[in-house]
Amino acid sequence: MRTSDIVIGVIFLSQTVVGVLGNSFLVYHYLLLYFMGCSLRFTDWILQHLIVANFLTLLCKGVPNTVSAFEVKDFLNDFGCKLIFYLHRVGRGVSISSTCYLSVFQAITISPKSSRWTQLKVRSRSYISSAVYMSWILSFIVNIAFPMYMTAIWNHKNMTNIRVYQYCYSDTHENALDIFYAVLHSTPDVMFMLMMVWSSGYMVCILYRHKKRMKCIHKSKFSFKSSPEFRATKTILLLVSTFVFFYTISCLLQTNLSVTRDPDSFMVHMASVFSACFPTVSPFLVNSH
Repeated sequence: MRTSDIVIGVIFLSQTVVGVLGNSFLVYHYLLLYFMGCSLRFTDWILQHLIVANFLTLLCKGVPNTVSAFEVKDFLNDFGCKLIFYLHRVGRGVSISSTCYLSVFQAITISPKSSRWTQLKVRSRSYISSAVYMSWILSFIVNIAFPMYMTAIWNHKNMTNIRVYQYCYSDTHENALDIFYAVLHSTPDVMFMLMMVWSSGYMVCILYRHKKRMKCIHKSKFSFKSSPEFRATKTILLLVSTFVFFYTISCLLQTNLSVTRDPDSFMVHMASVFSACFPTVSPFLVNSH
């Protein structure tokens, strides 16, 4: 076993263990609040869906990558390859949509009463809850064709026109078709990213205007920084900025892998590492606030 394989295996193992423990702590936290009879905010409900998506991403990528990095051969059959790639894609899609809905909902929540969002505030919970359930359904449907071309390494008869993904193979198509699939799967992600950036920028503008207004009111005893809305907004802005950073790098790497006939093993490893960064870091961002 090469030293580089051991290093990659340790990185994957550390990411998976730390991420699973962090998300498990959030699950324990919400279960404790539930049994204590505490009422949860709507943002907590969206975060619960994000936690499930994090588990799917970490377990369906981290565990197989760790096993593969330590050179355990032929540990997955065809069904296993198809299943883990499919569930990882579903978790990845729900992760970006849930983060987007968190940002949009908080932007609507802290918007001034005199703004055009006033009427939307009343129905925002029902709209976004329906959108969250719809994102699960669409993720299951959109990615249904993705695992059809995945095959276990030991079961692949034709070793030509294939793309290697560490422990599985994928049949390749013509470059035009590969680019089409890459654009098709990236379009919803780009739309969610634009919505996140827009809503985050809107929240920053609101907080900036409020800060300027509060400077003019010296006698006010109310501190917006101590309010739940400010703390929730700060946490969501931190989550969104972290997500955009890691996801942009991951998306570039994934797009490069989609259009490359024979991707380098280093690029495959880096794409897997960055795809697991946000599910690993996000529970600690939430816990810290």
